[in-house]
Amino acid sequence: MEDLSQKLKQYIKIGTPAERRIAKYFSEHLNELPFETASSVADRLELSPMTVGRFLRSLGYHGLDGIKVHLKENTPALTSQLPSVLEQLQKDASEGRPLATQIAEQVEMLQHIYNLASQPQWQEAVAAILSAGTVFVASHPGLAGIARYFSDRLAFARDQVLFLDGANGSYIELFGGPSDDGVLVVIDSPSFVSSRLLARSARRAGCKVLLVTGQFTEWAHEFANITLSLPPQRATSRESLAAMMSLLEYLAVTVIHAAGETAEIRIRRIEELQGMFVHAPLR
Repeated sequence: MEDLSQKLKQYIKIGTPAERRIAKYFSEHLNELPFETASSVADRLELSPMTVGRFLRSLGYHGLDGIKVHLKENTPALTSQLPSVLEQLQKDASEGRPLATQIAEQVEMLQHIYNLASQPQWQEAVAAILSAGTVFVASHPGLAGIARYFSDRLAFARDQVLFLDGANGSYIELFGGPSDDGVLVVIDSPSFVSSRLLARSARRAGCKVLLVTGQFTEWAHEFANITLSLPPQRATSRESLAAMMSLLEYLAVTVIHAAGETAEIRIRRIEELQGMFVHAPLR
């Protein structure tokens, strides 16, 4: 990348007028080049595609595709960019830019989840999900999409994962038979008014309860065996689904990783079945 940048700087200084224009555009829009073509660049700069092509060859590339491959192979690792990215983000947030403030809050949220993943309750949650006879996942209908996605992700690691939509009003899937070897994952939210009753009823039925909720849910330790708390909500922020989605995604990833070879075999089998049934012709 440094070599390419140096070449562009040289052309900006000593190139022909057309070369200087192209070099300046490339230098200022490197991140956008993967979406460009020689013709689109030519149109933007009011030059001919042949002129852009000649310039690319002078840089040592066979067309714009060559420079795209170079950019892809030489993109700095994200971790090496983080310090400067975070510094710029904090600066922009301090200047009152709304998007920067929101993204800064998201970074803090991810830091909270990362720290949570090193706590004993995180490992307890993973072990409970993998060792249970059946895993039940319940949420408010407004979070049904997230809950169903989480259930599908857990299915990569084990069988007997059931999403409870509560549509029949009875949760018969959970309470219709013995559940003393089951785990109920309650995805809590302020709108899920029956979450407390559901957790209490499951505990009384002998089922373990894994509660994913806010930090100030007073009944959590009374009716849940394991609690994973979401990052604290800012007083000025509305309820955000980002924290819940991130926590559940990383929890599912940890479960799949902990399942090891079992998960690898299941994933291959799921892919085989999808290939068999997804595009099956109608009869």
